[in-house]
Amino acid sequence: MLARASALLLAFLVASAFSACGRKAPLDTPYEAAVEARKAAEENGDPVPPAPAKPAEDRPFILDSLI
Repeated sequence: MLARASALLLAFLVASAFSACGRKAPLDTPYEAAVEARKAAEENGDPVPPAPAKPAEDRPFILDSLI
């Protein structure tokens, strides 16, 4: 019984430790990530990836108001 409780407690502690890992920031769009990758490659002297295409302008959809 004690071993089972210890294993459960250990699993809970590991899960709570991993749940706190990560980056606290808004998500990057693929375009923003590609621009940042290009800047980092230029600064480091690495081969520069191709320039990303600008994303299409956001058009509202009739069901957007439901979200």
